[in-house]
Amino acid sequence: MTSVPPEADLRPDPAPAGTPPLRVALLGCGVVGSEVARLLLAQSADLDARIGRHLELVGIGVRRLRRDRPGIDPALFTTDVEALVSRADVDLVIEVIGGIEPARSLILTALGHGASVVTANKALLAADGSTLFAAAEKASADLYYEAAVAGAIPIIRPLRESLVGDEITSVIGIVNGTTNFILDKMDAEGAGFAETLTQAQDLGYAEADPTADVEGFDAAAKAAILASLAFHTRVTGADVYREGITEVTSSDIASAREIGCVVKLLAICQLSSPDDAAAERTVSVRVHPAMIPRSHPLASVGGAYNAVFVESRSAGRLMFYGPGAGGSPTASAVLGDLVTVARNRVRGAVGPGESSYAARPVTQIGSVLTRYHLSLEVADVAGVLASIAQVFAEHDVSIQTVRQNGRGAGAQLVIVTHRASDAALSATVESLRGLDAVREVTSVMRVEGE
Repeated sequence: MTSVPPEADLRPDPAPAGTPPLRVALLGCGVVGSEVARLLLAQSADLDARIGRHLELVGIGVRRLRRDRPGIDPALFTTDVEALVSRADVDLVIEVIGGIEPARSLILTALGHGASVVTANKALLAADGSTLFAAAEKASADLYYEAAVAGAIPIIRPLRESLVGDEITSVIGIVNGTTNFILDKMDAEGAGFAETLTQAQDLGYAEADPTADVEGFDAAAKAAILASLAFHTRVTGADVYREGITEVTSSDIASAREIGCVVKLLAICQLSSPDDAAAERTVSVRVHPAMIPRSHPLASVGGAYNAVFVESRSAGRLMFYGPGAGGSPTASAVLGDLVTVARNRVRGAVGPGESSYAARPVTQIGSVLTRYHLSLEVADVAGVLASIAQVFAEHDVSIQTVRQNGRGAGAQLVIVTHRASDAALSATVESLRGLDAVREVTSVMRVEGE
């Protein structure tokens, strides 16, 4: 009997002699793009064997030619990016420029010329993904984007393909490494936000302008992509409720520790319960800091790592964890997509496109139910607790626990509620601020994961 090497029957047949290569254009050559180019060149033989066809990098679109990029042939670079994506012989386009324009126009041009596209552009997909998917469908071309969310962590394809036969009910993730690094350091060292942000910038975990990260814009774009895939509904970045971490204090971190929790910036995507058969099921998508129990799988995700926790009706609970950013991890995800779309091109096939058939409405934040942790500075006088409890009762917000710290001229009340709507809690806080006995509502934070 002839011995067959393991998995030999799964390898693509080598291309016949004289078969033209698949030609690849790369848009952008920054941290991610340069790593993609180097890996394409260094792993050329292996990639060819996996695809069954030679990949040829024919051009790299950049803004400036003068920058030194070691290990990459200078002849590949061009500033005429429009001409590069318009070439009739380009089969595959990789876009790692980022931003909305010119990335959108370039991708649409590439798809219009029949090229398949791999992109890492979360902002564009969250803002106008439907236009890109429609163009890909019209051209019978692929649009793949694993690298747009959580770097090297395979989460897009599991949602898009592996779990497509299941009903996903919840996707909760730590999808921004910068904010996770900051909050993790604040928890471990007791430091404040500003000094921890400076440390993150010094170590290269945060940009000089960290707004997109610390204000939650980056995570919101990723949440929109995850929710769109999980719930077969078009969700844009504008649909996502967003709060950043700039108001998180060391006192918040300490308060979380006292109730056995840790603070994380979470992207939370949820499908409403089917309990009421007459009600239309809805989707809620939000990004904000929250306290989660230290026993929760996401609580132990430290440093600049990312993790996504998925719950589905049949598969149950699934956890995806790993490095969420950086040149090499993101390039790994880009090359994984590139191999897939190249194999599809060789077979004359196209992978899955947009699935938005459910078209579920997106719930506004005011209707979302969750628990809350509040800290109040109050006068230490008789009857203050009763008056505060009355305010909560008037707005139909049930108190779970109350803890008082301090005596004398003033005291701190720490209140944890049962599940309540955001609108009811906001009205409660507004009324509390009007009480003579309440000097300040110092902190309001959601409690998730229970």
